[in-house]
Amino acid sequence: MKNEKKVTAIILAAGNSVRYGQNRNKNFEEVSKEKTVLSYSLNIFDKNNYIDDIIIATKKEEIENVKAIIKNEKPTKKVEVIQGGKERSDSVYNCIKVTDSDIVIIHDGARPAVRQEYINKCIESMNEFKGVTIGVKAKDTIKIANDNNVVESTTNRANTWVIQTPQCFDRNVLLQMHEKYRDNEVTDDCMLLEKDNYKIKIIEGDYSNIKITTYGDLGIIKSIINNEKRK
Repeated sequence: MKNEKKVTAIILAAGNSVRYGQNRNKNFEEVSKEKTVLSYSLNIFDKNNYIDDIIIATKKEEIENVKAIIKNEKPTKKVEVIQGGKERSDSVYNCIKVTDSDIVIIHDGARPAVRQEYINKCIESMNEFKGVTIGVKAKDTIKIANDNNVVESTTNRANTWVIQTPQCFDRNVLLQMHEKYRDNEVTDDCMLLEKDNYKIKIIEGDYSNIKITTYGDLGIIKSIINNEKRK
């Protein structure tokens, strides 16, 4: 059933891909014939029944590249391309400022194997929470170290999560948090809501929803997408 609230999907593709090590944007890498990483991320949100429109953030010099991908994919929903910022949080802020939707769902363009069920669960959980994220339980023991790499503590593995995207938010709340904490360094948007003690819901996803970070990850994504029927 379609949500009564308007939902905008925000896809982030403005990163520098430094750890990728190939001197090019990993979002433009080909996964299958004429299908890029960004193509898959765009298509899955375009096909989702909850999503009303899509915004893609990218670098100024890569806007035309993204527009070419959109033209090739022929999405049925309205897709807007805007210039991202220096940091991830700047790109998100630029996007949420240009939409008046009730809900925004934010996704890393470099996670092209996300399943529809996780998008749905995120949006459906917004009836109870102002912020929701997909995550997976940590497989390994996680230790917290100081700046000298000396262990300070060990987390309880049963309660330790590796956070992924998509992440879903009440747009007005997220905008307020971005404006309130503009100078704070954050690696995901949930951290902003946590600063004001909002409860964040974690929905358990799966380990195939990886983010392409290094060049080796591209081969893993190709295997996942090309050998497994995506839901």
